[in-house]
Amino acid sequence: MHTPSVDVKEWIDSRPITHYQRLILILCFLIVLFDGFDVAVMGFIAPSLMQDWGLSRAAFGPVMSAGMVGLAIGAITAGPYADRLGRKNILLLAVSGFSVLSLACAFARNPYELAALRLLTGVALGAAMPNCTTLLSEFLPERSRALLITLMFTGFNMGSGLGGFLAAWLIPHQGWHSVLLVGGLLPMALLPLLCWLLPESPRYLAAQAAPAKQVAAILNRLGGQFTATTRFIVSEAATQAKAPVRQLFSGHYRLGTLTLWATYFMGLLVIYLTMGWLPTLLRDGGQSIERAATITGLFQLAGTAGALVVGWAMDRRNPNRVIATAYALGGLCIVSLGAYGLESSLLAVGVAAAGFCMSGAQTGLNAFAPGYYPTACRATGVSWMLGIGRFGAIFGSLIGGAVLSLGLGLPLLFIALGLPAFVAALAILANGYARQRVLPVTAVR
Repeated sequence: MHTPSVDVKEWIDSRPITHYQRLILILCFLIVLFDGFDVAVMGFIAPSLMQDWGLSRAAFGPVMSAGMVGLAIGAITAGPYADRLGRKNILLLAVSGFSVLSLACAFARNPYELAALRLLTGVALGAAMPNCTTLLSEFLPERSRALLITLMFTGFNMGSGLGGFLAAWLIPHQGWHSVLLVGGLLPMALLPLLCWLLPESPRYLAAQAAPAKQVAAILNRLGGQFTATTRFIVSEAATQAKAPVRQLFSGHYRLGTLTLWATYFMGLLVIYLTMGWLPTLLRDGGQSIERAATITGLFQLAGTAGALVVGWAMDRRNPNRVIATAYALGGLCIVSLGAYGLESSLLAVGVAAAGFCMSGAQTGLNAFAPGYYPTACRATGVSWMLGIGRFGAIFGSLIGGAVLSLGLGLPLLFIALGLPAFVAALAILANGYARQRVLPVTAVR
């Protein structure tokens, strides 16, 4: 008897988006939102914590950078484990990890304990982001994938921004510990829903030759009518046996890989220099902790809108030029902050405009990168870009205190903060040149 075969990817691509896929998008959005909150939380509590422990800005730099090191480790290592153990299993482990460790950070007794805990928290946070991207992308039809993944990534900006407003409300009444407690309790409350509602990727299950009944149960929730006798296949599964890391540096992809890394590195360098240390700069300038946290929160909240605008423009114009323009405008907005003064009413507007452009460009890059690589090395290309780029966040967190300690005037200080944005713009334009070299070899979008 002939057993019917179904290519999981082709079947999903041919179907309309269902309520179940929207539910998966919402769950991944919430994970990324809490991820963004926990990644940004140290910047919001830094002024209060340094005052409480009597730390200088330079002494607090290693605490800030420890989490970034963990993020890089988690991003680079998460992919292989997810390929072996499943996307859902690694996601559940990651969310459990950063919720418990965030709670533990609230009870740290000194900077050394806090740095160690933030390192481990960062590993869990770094593992969550690429697996959310992978899981969601394997559930979405190709025609809508970039826009919906960009929408998911806006959760990171929203979580980071809401953290500022939450910190502004909690710290004066409950202290900095309360912000970390909330950052642990919220994702912990989400865990039962993830265990119950979040499915494993059917493309992953088919590639792993899982029982057909298991794959059919998931696809039937997307509108299918399959049985345990159906044979599920993934046409590109055979190519995964190749060495994907080596492919990133093959002749066709080497330049594009390096320019993507440079763009992501410089973009995160700017974002973490600004978001991580702006509250301290404003506090030193005489602003209240509440106003400092609120203004910094505008950076990421405006980035949520920026991501949607950049993503919309990328679908209609050359994506390299769209992202480059956003980075360049973000750099100009940051440089202009030096002309306002820390007490100007225009400062909040300038910070929001900078966040709109910078976070919009960075989120757009997350949606752009998968299209550069072929299926055989796409997941590795994206996860390594995220991991290598995280060193920009590490560098930004580490040198921020030293830059502020140089005693530069505001104009020079904000020029220094904005300069890497222009480098990112040039790097993504260079990627456009590399992309034109790849186009004859493979369809990248």
